[in-house]
Amino acid sequence: MENIINFEDWEKLDLRVGKILEVENIKGADKLFKLFVDIGSEKRTVCAGLKAYYSKEELVGKKIILFVNLAPRKLRGIESQGMVLASVSNDESKVKLIKPDKDVEVGSKIK
Repeated sequence: MENIINFEDWEKLDLRVGKILEVENIKGADKLFKLFVDIGSEKRTVCAGLKAYYSKEELVGKKIILFVNLAPRKLRGIESQGMVLASVSNDESKVKLIKPDKDVEVGSKIK
């Protein structure tokens, strides 16, 4: 198996339950949405390539898993402050958000 990581590396990841509060289009971006996500202790702005798979209306109110301690990255001039986790088929034709199984509190840590 390639890219094996140590348990200590896994412990560095900060994954949290977030709730999408608002979704905006990004001018000139065919794939990206600008998401405003509540993670309990704060709200984050995140760019996510979900346009081909979800409408803005489908995303608002959804609970998701957010990788919160990923270094910020500028996409289309917007600082993305995390990464939304999703499953992606091999041919990238299907993308499904990873979400909590039950109704859990926003900000809950994934372990």
